[in-house]
Amino acid sequence: FYRAGRVEHMRTDRRLQSLLQTQRELIGKELVCVGINTFDYLGSILSYVVIAIPIFSGVYGDLSPTELSALVSKNAFVSIYLNSCFSQLIDLSSTVTDVAGYTHRIGELQETLLSLGRKKPDNYLETKASWDLDGHSGDDPVPRDTAFLLERVTLSVPSSGKLLIKDLSLRISQGNGVMIVGNTGTGKTSLLRVLAGLWESTRGSIKMLSCFGPRGVVFLPQRPFFTDGSLREQVIYPLKEIYPVSGSADDERIVRFLELAGLTDLLARAGGLDEQVDWNWYDILSPGEMQRLSFARLFYLQPKYAVLDEATSALTEEVEQELYRVCLQLGMTLISVGHRASLEKFHSWILKLHGEGRWELTRCEKM
Repeated sequence: FYRAGRVEHMRTDRRLQSLLQTQRELIGKELVCVGINTFDYLGSILSYVVIAIPIFSGVYGDLSPTELSALVSKNAFVSIYLNSCFSQLIDLSSTVTDVAGYTHRIGELQETLLSLGRKKPDNYLETKASWDLDGHSGDDPVPRDTAFLLERVTLSVPSSGKLLIKDLSLRISQGNGVMIVGNTGTGKTSLLRVLAGLWESTRGSIKMLSCFGPRGVVFLPQRPFFTDGSLREQVIYPLKEIYPVSGSADDERIVRFLELAGLTDLLARAGGLDEQVDWNWYDILSPGEMQRLSFARLFYLQPKYAVLDEATSALTEEVEQELYRVCLQLGMTLISVGHRASLEKFHSWILKLHGEGRWELTRCEKM
């Protein structure tokens, strides 16, 4: 279709040259190993040569054959033992080199993790860092009706410093959903990363006043994540360790949510909720089915706030509206990134990003 034969030929040739270069480097390393093994064998021969020189030169001419044989055996044993020790040192140096490489990588990983821990942004406050899995608040403060509070937040791309959003003040509370729109590269997904605490803002204050999980906030990316295991584990993820034996009541909920997401046939394909499948879910599901299954997971978790990053991009407009409608029926407040104007009616505010720091917040006229 693309008439790209010459381009593909150049790309293939470049990859072949890279492969040949790697092979040459491997051969060079193999030669080093051959040298080490050669030292093991030649060392024994060399020890006998060293002993033979004084014998044939007449140094031990006054010794009897028995004494000479004993001397040769003694010196040969010492030489072979020394050769064995040197061989072990060489082998040990190779092992130490491998361990040094692993240690260096682990050290870099530890330094990176420590630096991330130290760099926890002062302008980002979170009431609870982990998922609220058990549904009990304990000593945690009572969740408020506000999920996020942004005060004069300025956001730039970490790698390039490109200004995306400047002095954004926004309060996202229960029942007041926000739809984020704008052209590509204006900072829509970047803003969601800041809300999740994955990125730091350049300036301003960001407060997350709700927890992650069923009683708080759930983020739904454009490309969902699936784990290994049964269909049930996909729907209730990441709660699969919480309900190992959930009973028929939970089964009915899962089946109902699969039906609402339009995945009734998937239940039959998987052989039931708890059938252990041997396939990769990414291989058997189409992009639209992946997004439908992620919404079934969202319905099951039923958070107060759902953050959707173009989570319906592979679905038709009719299916998209039905899924959004179910989210509202389940009591969720939506923070969405989308491009279709039909989604506006499911939100209270429209945040339009123009790029270069400019933005516009308008009230949505619900139909």
